[in-house]
Amino acid sequence: MNKIIAILVLILTVSCAIEPQKINYGEDACHFCSMTIVDRQHAAEIVTTKGRAYKFDATECMINHIATIDTNTIGLYLVANYNNPGDLLNAKEATFIISENIPSPMGAFLSAVPTKEEAANLQKSKDGQLFSWNKLLVHLNKK
Repeated sequence: MNKIIAILVLILTVSCAIEPQKINYGEDACHFCSMTIVDRQHAAEIVTTKGRAYKFDATECMINHIATIDTNTIGLYLVANYNNPGDLLNAKEATFIISENIPSPMGAFLSAVPTKEEAANLQKSKDGQLFSWNKLLVHLNKK
């Protein structure tokens, strides 16, 4: 009986882990707009506090989706690293750039990098505005 309880606890713990899920580029569809996710530099994902992952083809789709839900249910906000495609970053720690010289899948020209220094270097070569996660949310919600 104790083994059964231990197995059930283990299954529940593993199934509710708040961790990123692999994005299957070219196969997974965006949860918000239903487009196939193909761009490794702009994909995004949220993971709920119950461990369910929602994948997006662009950060702007993720932001549009979270505007419609209770954000208290979100455990992780993840965005693609523009400089290291396929690598997901914690959106709350990333620095974002909006540059018309960097197209993104949904036309917001929005990209993310892990550090302010990388963002500043990208800004030097591509122009654009830099944002933290919170400032980005305010900026996009004003439109």
